[in-house]
Amino acid sequence: MKAETTTPTTEFTQRFTATRRGARLARHLAVHQLDGWDIPYGSDVSDSAAQIIAEFAANAVTHARVPGRDFELRLTLAPKALRIEVSDARGEREPAPTPTTADAETGRGLLLVEAVAAKWGVANRLVGKTVWAELTLL
Repeated sequence: MKAETTTPTTEFTQRFTATRRGARLARHLAVHQLDGWDIPYGSDVSDSAAQIIAEFAANAVTHARVPGRDFELRLTLAPKALRIEVSDARGEREPAPTPTTADAETGRGLLLVEAVAAKWGVANRLVGKTVWAELTLL
C-alpha cells in the first residue's frame, strides 16, 4: 500500500467582525499562522506582515465599515512570496497612501505599507474591494 503524501496548506482565510477587536485578532491569528508555516515570530517577514495586516484591517474597520458586514483576511504562501489580502464591503472608498495635510494625524499607514511591501494595490470585487500586498521571501 502506497503512503499518501499531502501538500501543506499554503492558504489561510478568515472573516472577522469589523471592529477594532476583529482587526487585532486578525493580526494575532495571522502571525500565528505564519509561525506554523515556518515564518517565525519576530522575523522580518512576520513583523512586516503584522504591520501590513494591522494597517489594512484598521482601514477596513475605520474607513470601510458597513454595519453587519465582516472583513476578510487571506494569506497565501508561495515559494518566493507571501500575499496578504484584506477585503471589505466598501468599494467606493479606495485607500490613498498620503496624508491629507502635513500636520494630519492619520493617513501615513499606507506609506509604511509601501516601505515594507514589494508591491501593493487594490482590486474591485462584486461587493467592496480587496487591498493586497506582497512580501518577498528570501
